Amino acid sequence: MSSILVVDDEAGIRELLSEILEDEGYRVHLAENATQAREWRHRERPDLVLLDIWMPDTDGVTLLKEWKSQGLLTMPVVMMSGHGTIDTAVEATKIGALDFLEKPITLQKLLAAVERALKRSEIQFTPGVDFSRLGRSPQITDLKQRLGQVVHFKTPVLLMEEKGAGAELCARFLHQPDTPWRLLDEPASLVEGPLELAEELRDGLLFVPAVDQLKRLEQKGLLLLLNKADRYNLRVVCAAHRSLPSLVEEGGFDADLFHLLSGITLTVPPLREHREDIPELAKAMLTQLVESQFSPLRRLGTGALNQLRQADWPGNLPQLENAVKTLALTSLHEEITEEDVSRTLRLDAAAAPVAESAALPLDLPLREAREVFERVYFDHHIALAGGNMSRVAERVGLERTHLYRKLKQLGIRFSRRGESD
Repeated sequence: MSSILVVDDEAGIRELLSEILEDEGYRVHLAENATQAREWRHRERPDLVLLDIWMPDTDGVTLLKEWKSQGLLTMPVVMMSGHGTIDTAVEATKIGALDFLEKPITLQKLLAAVERALKRSEIQFTPGVDFSRLGRSPQITDLKQRLGQVVHFKTPVLLMEEKGAGAELCARFLHQPDTPWRLLDEPASLVEGPLELAEELRDGLLFVPAVDQLKRLEQKGLLLLLNKADRYNLRVVCAAHRSLPSLVEEGGFDADLFHLLSGITLTVPPLREHREDIPELAKAMLTQLVESQFSPLRRLGTGALNQLRQADWPGNLPQLENAVKTLALTSLHEEITEEDVSRTLRLDAAAAPVAESAALPLDLPLREAREVFERVYFDHHIALAGGNMSRVAERVGLERTHLYRKLKQLGIRFSRRGESD
């Protein structure tokens, strides 16, 4: 049974909508203002929200913006107004509203809008690919504007980033809806059949998550694909974690490939350079964990949010996401405290300096010592990536097939979650 949250300051309208929708078999919750809607949304994710624009405490458009910025706009919202304007409707749609109903609302229009919104909800509001997951700081806003200027071109784009800073989200922002998309997690396909790959992705986008780690033959395949990309109306977006000009000078990267890629080059800032986004990002991550029923009900206290903001996050978004997941599952109370965050960060820091550990097996034969180190190394990266093997492969610089083979050799248990990310 689908749940619908009705937010309207007029009691008569709330009751009428509730009666109609309950007769149609929906579960209905009522809120008379933005404050109540806010509280209800933090407790539960409805399948649909009917939201009045004009309310005494906070207007509906402002509440919509707030939900969007906090990562809470993961359900369809239909705006309602007795004296709305076209400008207001357009603004609400740009923020993320799915539809607009003008009062007085007829029964036929109401039920049609509800049915339409619920049908589209799973496709329209799948979490995880929205650019807002990078934040709303001036640095991220600037990056989004620059991406927006080139979004309709097919020119290759090179994204310079530290691992995990958000290049994939940028690539998805550039991806046109209803066209093919591929994250290249098997670079060998660039050697085996680059033009077959281009044909498969015709009119779409290919994202290469670590172009600086491609081998020579893979680079040659990508160069061939790029030279023929216009024929397939294919766009290629690449992320690099190391300086490509330096690699070219050292002979580790093809100069022709670099010149083709570097026509549009943008930098994705690491998390520590837009710390003001960390509290909202952490809250959005926690909300998704709670709504997916992965975690019990949790909320981040002010002290916890400040502590998260002050941390450096060398692993960027995956590291923050992993910390939030740990906090959600290990905190003893509904409100996550500053002490909880401190404990989690200490554990994370303790796992990082493996090379400095006094427990290094220096008295073992080289082969056995290397195996001990590799087990600790891969366990660390699997934990840091939350078990997402695509991210592990990217972090450690191995193709996924080679990664699986290595993990099996070491006797490390793993899940193949993330193979189609």
